[in-house]
Amino acid sequence: MMTNSENKQIKFHMITIENLVPENHFLRKLNRLADFSFIREETKAFYCHNNGRPCIDPVVLVKYLLIGFLYGIESERRLEQEIQVNMAYRWFLGLDLDERVPDHSTLSQNRRRRFRSKELYRTLFLQIVRQCMEKGLVDGKLIVTDSTHVKANASRQSEHVVEVEKAACGYLSKLDEYEQVERTRLENAGKLPHKEPVARRETTPKIISKRVSRTDPEAGFYKRKGKPEGMHYLSHQSLDTANGIIVDVYTTPGNVTDATPYVERIDAIHQTLGFAIESAGADSGYDISLVHQQMQERGIRFYTPINHEKPNYKSSFTRSDFTYESETDTFQCPGGKGLPLKRLQRNEYGVYREYRAEKSNCQICPFKNACLTGSFPSRRLQVNIFEAAVKKNHDAGGSAGHREALRLRQIWCEGSFAAQKARHNLKRLLRRGLEAAEEHCLLSATALNLKRMVNCLE
Repeated sequence: MMTNSENKQIKFHMITIENLVPENHFLRKLNRLADFSFIREETKAFYCHNNGRPCIDPVVLVKYLLIGFLYGIESERRLEQEIQVNMAYRWFLGLDLDERVPDHSTLSQNRRRRFRSKELYRTLFLQIVRQCMEKGLVDGKLIVTDSTHVKANASRQSEHVVEVEKAACGYLSKLDEYEQVERTRLENAGKLPHKEPVARRETTPKIISKRVSRTDPEAGFYKRKGKPEGMHYLSHQSLDTANGIIVDVYTTPGNVTDATPYVERIDAIHQTLGFAIESAGADSGYDISLVHQQMQERGIRFYTPINHEKPNYKSSFTRSDFTYESETDTFQCPGGKGLPLKRLQRNEYGVYREYRAEKSNCQICPFKNACLTGSFPSRRLQVNIFEAAVKKNHDAGGSAGHREALRLRQIWCEGSFAAQKARHNLKRLLRRGLEAAEEHCLLSATALNLKRMVNCLE
């Protein structure tokens, strides 16, 4: 004999899926605001239209993935199970009560094969950003940037140390250009003798020790004070502070410095979204002289805390003890002697004007022991050619605009990372490789943008 509860379970009902999803449900609001129809156009080249079995609508597949990132469901197997029983998820995908939910392996194989390396996820991200722009949620007045670590799917036991050639910094070619321009300026002003440009001599590659993982060789070893150590990727994100919409996502291995891709991504925002950035804010990790210079050239006000890491002077006299005379372009030392401009110096991190005292003056100076260090026979001072741009931005420190930019950076960047890690799958990766990591970070950012779109407009 059946119990009352069992009788209720097999009772015949006349009901539709529309009756089961509340009018104020988040997915109903999202469906009213966001247009995903562009996905069909973006993916039509991946399908054959005149033979084969009927395919699953690519819009359904992308929405399927987005549900996982909107609701923090990491496993695709579990995602299939949740969609099977959740009426709101079914309604969002356009699946009726009696329709079969696409198998998780269908989603996995389409993601790995059909859509791989096709820029679909970046297109999805950018199209949602453009829809936010059309709705007035992005104004471009202040863009704030930061990065967060995402744990790679790599075993700590698989890590090993290898000897590799040190990769050249990405901005070296840019420094070459600045060096040549500055040299030409100084030669034309008669401050340096003319020197024919010569190709840089090939040097012996520098070999360094690097920790890598056998399970995910593309991940980078991440080790920063107060942060978890191990194999990670970095998700570099830029947000518009009007409503916290993420306007750019870029993923690198965990051992790449924050400032390395920064200016390139600022340019990418302008090129892909078409708006001019008025101001930009970042933390002290971006307080790099070349970044200050390039941002000034683009007409962007750049707000960042001052990086207080200073050179380790072994001399008792620092540059502040020397007086600069702009008329003669020389420095006066505490002993009253001049340090004229001698040459343009270049290293891996910047280009410097080098001022140097005469050896004969330094050898008889009463401050010799306090001023000279090491084996140098005379005192030298190096001035970064980007110093004016750095000073201009640092002089804004403490102003109302500077304080507000840094406050908004902390609110939006830190807040977004916390939300993504807690609710949108950004804490760790399940797949391996840089390409998979970027897709994951783009989907997480898209999910957060969709939530903010709904929160702002509904």
